[in-house]
This record gives sequence, structure tokens and C-alpha cells, in this order.
Amino acid sequence: MAIFSGTPVYAETQAPSKNLIDDAAVEIIRKWLENAVVEISINAQNKKYAAISQSEVDALDKQWRAERDKEDQPLIATTLSSPLSNYLTQIQAGSGGLFTEIFIMDAKGLNVGQSAITSDFWQGDEAKFSKTYPNGSDAIFVDDPEFHEATKTWRTQVNLTVSDAGNKPIGAVTVEYNLTELARRRADN
Repeated sequence: MAIFSGTPVYAETQAPSKNLIDDAAVEIIRKWLENAVVEISINAQNKKYAAISQSEVDALDKQWRAERDKEDQPLIATTLSSPLSNYLTQIQAGSGGLFTEIFIMDAKGLNVGQSAITSDFWQGDEAKFSKTYPNGSDAIFVDDPEFHEATKTWRTQVNLTVSDAGNKPIGAVTVEYNLTELARRRADN
């Protein structure tokens, strides 16, 4: 006699290969980075924070992390209500679950726009920034897949340098791909 459980079983140990992030997956990102709101927003913030010191960056990051637990969130609200954040939210919503998070950083690694609240404001000390922006216009860093317990999906962050129309690096982007969904779509084709 066989006994079956009504609870689905997920194989956490069988992550889809990050090789799913191929040229086509990166090209999707590059295409929507061509929207003028991306370059305009990054350039404006690069100008605003051109002379910012590391202690001021740290203070902004500390403020962001503190605001996450408060009702009053001026820095978070300003960032999330920007035209760039609105654009990124539309991109994520239109992806049908393929993108689970998108954020764009300036030349210092500070968030310029994002589709949801991030854990911190400064990404400059993380691989998503240090392995892209300082390494030129063509830099791409694909992080190792991680299992997302709440949704029972595998995800990976795809990170690219963002360049202006003259191919000069101006910032970086992180797009969290739902690898489980990407693998499903590729299997259906």
C-alpha cells in the first residue's frame, strides 16, 4: 500500500544551473536599460553625490537600515517613489515572475532606483557592485543560485555595469532572476 502526502516536496539540493543566464537572458536586461530614465536618473545621482565621503555614505546606509523598521521612511520613500523605481517596478511586474527584484546603483554603489525595499542603501561593498562597475562597460557577474524558502524557488542575481550612450560606466544593475521560472520557460520552448 502506498501512502502519498498532500504536501509538495521540493528538491532544495537541485538548483537549476546558473548557465541558464546566457546571452539571451542578459540581453533582456540590456534592452530595458536603454530607456532614458535609467541614464538620466543615474547621472543625476552621480552629480548629487560626486563629492560624498565614505562616512556620509555609511550614514546614509545606516539611515536606510534604521528606516526599514520605522513608519517614517523619508530616504526609502524618496527612492521608491522616483521615476526610475516606478519604471523598474513595471519591468518586474511585467516579467510574470521571472524577475523577483531589480535595483540600480550609482557610481558609488548607492541605490538610485529599485522595485522593492532592499536591506541596505549602499551596495558598494558587495560583489554585485565591486565585480561590475569598476571593471568596465562589459562586466557581468552572475552570483551562485540560492533557494528562496518562502516561494520554494531558486534565484540568482545577475549584475551588470550600466553605461551611458557613449559606453562610459555610470553605475550597475542587479536583477534577481527566478531560475525555477526561467528553467520552466526554457523547458516549455
